Amino acid sequence: QVQLVQSGGGLVQPGGSLRLSCAASGFTLANYAIGWFRQAPGKEREGVSCISSSDGSTYYADSVKGRFTISRDNAKNTLYLQMNSLEPEDTAVYYCAAEPLNYCYTAQDTGVMASNDYDYWGQGTQVTVSS
Repeated sequence: QVQLVQSGGGLVQPGGSLRLSCAASGFTLANYAIGWFRQAPGKEREGVSCISSSDGSTYYADSVKGRFTISRDNAKNTLYLQMNSLEPEDTAVYYCAAEPLNYCYTAQDTGVMASNDYDYWGQGTQVTVSS
């Protein structure tokens, strides 16, 4: 059974840090491009970051560039999102996702991550940035 199980998240003050994890089972994460999306109340889901399966190249949305870092540990079949200098605007439900065709390269060229390119999704985890 294919699953992406997320952990991490929670409540943090502005300027703080959190790390999200996403553990894959039922498939080999190394063969997939993987990404993080988020959805704030009343807003559409937006792509935050992705990392390709082949060369590890990455994409970051302008809103998180320089503050968030995506990484993968293929030996652990796990994806991470390190979030630093968090802002109230980062408050959202965060989702990890995986797809086999490396659409992360498209995101690097166009600046857009399309959620319908992704086949497998985590359950979502709440991140709240508030004082």
